[in-house]
Amino acid sequence: MTSLPRHLFILLFCFLPTLLKAQGVGLVLSGGGAAGFAHIGVIKALEENGIPIDYITGTSSGALVGALYASGYSPEEIERYVLSDEFQLMTQGLVGRGREFLLREDDPQAGMLSFSFARDSIFQKSLPTNFIRPQLLDYEMMRLMGMSGAASGYDFDSLFVPFRCVASDIVAKKSKVFRDGYLNEAVRASMTFPFYVNPIRIDGVLYFDGGLYNNFPADVMYMSFAPDYIIGSNVSYNAKPPSEDDLISQLTNMLVSYSNFSLPCEEGMLIQPETKVETFEFSDVQDAINDGYRSTMAKMDSIKQQVTARRSKKELEERRAAFRKKIPPLVVSEVHTRNARGEDESYVRKSILKNAKNQSINEQRLQRRYFRTYATPQIQYLYPTLSLKHDSTYAMEIDVKKSKDFRLDIGGLVSSRAVNTGFIQLNYMHLGTMATGIRVNSYFGKFYGSGKAAVTFHLPSYYPISFDAYVTFNRWDYFKSFATFIEEVKPSFLVQYETYYGGQFRQPIFNNSKSTIDFRHVRLEDRYYQTENFTNKDTADVTHFRGNVLSWTIEQNSLNRKQFASEGNLFMLRTRYVEGFENSVSGSTATEPYDIRKYHSWINFTGELRTFPFPFRHFKLGIHALANVTSQSLFKNYTATILSLPAFQPIPDMQTYFLPEYRSPQFIGGGLNIIFTLWKNIDIRLDGYLYQPFKEVVINDDGTISYSKLFKGETQVAAFSTIYHSPVGPVRFSINYFPQQLSAPLNFQVSFGYVIFNERAVR
Repeated sequence: MTSLPRHLFILLFCFLPTLLKAQGVGLVLSGGGAAGFAHIGVIKALEENGIPIDYITGTSSGALVGALYASGYSPEEIERYVLSDEFQLMTQGLVGRGREFLLREDDPQAGMLSFSFARDSIFQKSLPTNFIRPQLLDYEMMRLMGMSGAASGYDFDSLFVPFRCVASDIVAKKSKVFRDGYLNEAVRASMTFPFYVNPIRIDGVLYFDGGLYNNFPADVMYMSFAPDYIIGSNVSYNAKPPSEDDLISQLTNMLVSYSNFSLPCEEGMLIQPETKVETFEFSDVQDAINDGYRSTMAKMDSIKQQVTARRSKKELEERRAAFRKKIPPLVVSEVHTRNARGEDESYVRKSILKNAKNQSINEQRLQRRYFRTYATPQIQYLYPTLSLKHDSTYAMEIDVKKSKDFRLDIGGLVSSRAVNTGFIQLNYMHLGTMATGIRVNSYFGKFYGSGKAAVTFHLPSYYPISFDAYVTFNRWDYFKSFATFIEEVKPSFLVQYETYYGGQFRQPIFNNSKSTIDFRHVRLEDRYYQTENFTNKDTADVTHFRGNVLSWTIEQNSLNRKQFASEGNLFMLRTRYVEGFENSVSGSTATEPYDIRKYHSWINFTGELRTFPFPFRHFKLGIHALANVTSQSLFKNYTATILSLPAFQPIPDMQTYFLPEYRSPQFIGGGLNIIFTLWKNIDIRLDGYLYQPFKEVVINDDGTISYSKLFKGETQVAAFSTIYHSPVGPVRFSINYFPQQLSAPLNFQVSFGYVIFNERAVR
């Protein structure tokens, strides 16, 4: 046999490994926000046709899709996830009702705007750096990618598919390529769109969206992996030149550098899905996925001609299963925290895990404790990562950013009726071994004035508990207030003063429910006339009540708004014991002089149910029911008794009227909330209720008072409103219907703000 020429033998020896090597294919995924989910359709089409994906590089949303694929998720699994309710909550900065924690929420108040500041920068102005809160986003990225990254030894080359992503260092004005470290952290940095989500620090450097400097990392693919063939999926573009009257275009050109959207070599294919999905239209990701799939299939014949390697679906599934088998389930046995200022953040650790020996928690408990801890007002931001331990459990490390020391809340109610009320509240928040809060607020206006000071202690534990101590002063001035815009000037016919102080002990039942035990000492003073024929020279009758109140409340609340809700549920049961002394003294208009002192004690049961069982997109139907039963005895006169009784007030505006026909010792009432949502934040709302007292307090012919026959005095109440739920508060056009007010059964008003006041002392 003739031997090969020597030089041909040398060529074969040198290049035979290259000839025998399988063809490597790299996939480059651009940024683009919601449009970037077209990459899922691209991957789906490639897999269905057996085109291998050996390497991935991505920016922003391309980094997210690429990292999920590199973590061992199939394109079908990724598609299901981004179409899930969970993902939609993430994009809106919400956590979902199952993760909210009612125990940690502040009491409802009329605030509409909030301003936070620290002790060392009281006069330093600052703007928020994020449009959405990323609590769920950060946790889900840890859950979806943190375990695969840890199981791969924090080496992105050891993932299911070798992976790279880029972020932007705006101080050094350059891109940063992540090839190792915490996978979820690297991807989170890459997708930090300025002003949409807050930036994070990695090794002391603050990183932003990779698209600022490199929105199509084809060069990273070429330099990192040198594949034989590159497939690029691009849904982005360079910004148009700025114009003189377009601020957004000017800012975009200042922040974003020019990106090269071409491939660095001839051996490749650029796919540019044509999609109408905009950057923040995350509700339309299905359209983007379909557009990516369709655009890829249109070029599939050309890709197949140039990529000779094939990888079957069965082989992919086997490789994917083998990779995911190496990832231990999420069981956390250690929790560590770190704070940029080195401050005490033990509250966070102890709220999740006390690091006791041989102690661990599974994913379900971890999630519950994590979001319960995050709900603490003293915590502004948490960022979690995972480290894999030798025993195949995980150590969780959390970056803790405390809330600023002070927060100022401003709001109130501006109305066409004479019930305008201002509101201001100053909050002080401290986080250390426990979370402590102090708040002082004030309502001010002719109709209502109030001041409240309270201190709250949140204790760190697996089963959280909270304590409150408070003091409150209320004044209600029920002058003739049925007119609109122009009010006849007359003396106030009814003024109520309340002072009470006490404490609360609160425990959670479930995330959206809590149990509250409250004890308070109350001092009440009511000044009133028992006739409409009074002048400025007359003196009012006065009723004082001093006593103590012990109550137990069970509440479940998942309503979507603190007022004028259209989704969610509310369930409340309250048992209240009241005891104390009445002292009533006659005024100048009384039919006979009196000065009496009488002891009272009673038990009160209150229940409320509100639910929206049909939450369609443009139509909501709510059911609202209330009931009250009390054993309270009669006070000296009719007005004093009526003022002390519970009131039926299902419509918020009813709190601003004195309506005796809706007060009785025992009653039930209920109605429907019919809501049409014309646009995202505009509701047409009809609220109608029936009110049925078991018995009423009536005045006898001889001037004495007694109870009526059973089931007398039934009536109705209704309200028709158009509400714009602005970013700061509701703007409302309303007509209220009170059929028993014969002189003015219909009352129109225009208002802006919340009809929310500090809690009443007893009634």
